[in-house]
Amino acid sequence: MVEILVDLPAGPVAISADWSAGDSGSTVIVAHGAGTGKDHPFLTGFAEELASRGHATLRFNFPYVEQGRRMPGPATHAIATWNAVVAFAREQDPDAAIWATGKSYGGRMASMAVAQGLSVDGLAYLGYPLHAPGKPEKPRAEHLPAIGVPQLFIEGTNDPFIQPLAQFEEVVATCQNARIIWIDGGGHTFEVKGRKRPASEIGASLAPFVAEFVHP
Repeated sequence: MVEILVDLPAGPVAISADWSAGDSGSTVIVAHGAGTGKDHPFLTGFAEELASRGHATLRFNFPYVEQGRRMPGPATHAIATWNAVVAFAREQDPDAAIWATGKSYGGRMASMAVAQGLSVDGLAYLGYPLHAPGKPEKPRAEHLPAIGVPQLFIEGTNDPFIQPLAQFEEVVATCQNARIIWIDGGGHTFEVKGRKRPASEIGASLAPFVAEFVHP
């Protein structure tokens, strides 16, 4: 475990992170969803599968998790965190390509950071939360067309955060370089009704899609 300093308006704060070196020439940074942390089995399973394929990985906590709070802080704090973890990853391997991934909230915050100038080689979303469930009239997508790097959306067809699916497809179509991989029957955490699997196994099952995205 390592500590990364994040510059917030009230002063720098330390967040915990897990760094795993690799030899593929790519570093995949993994952010957690709003209600979890970096050690959720879904994320550890995802990261471990990527590491087994030679990719360096970096999982981290947002400051609100370090402070013991359940609800995310301001988006500006999350964006500052993404800037700090990307800078840390570049220090570890200056020549590696940097890929930002995140579950739900973590991925959306990465996209906002990139839209505001954070430099990465691409973005992969593990369930992008287009809108709150049942509120498609309030999409969180105005910044996505400004992103120039490749974007991969891995989405469950039963995810309430992207219903109706046609709306989600229309949003992705506005992006400069983006595509969707559908997980048939998957919910927001990619669970499939009638198919019981550990969260770590579900997370690991998505890693090959990201590995192919990183090294097509």
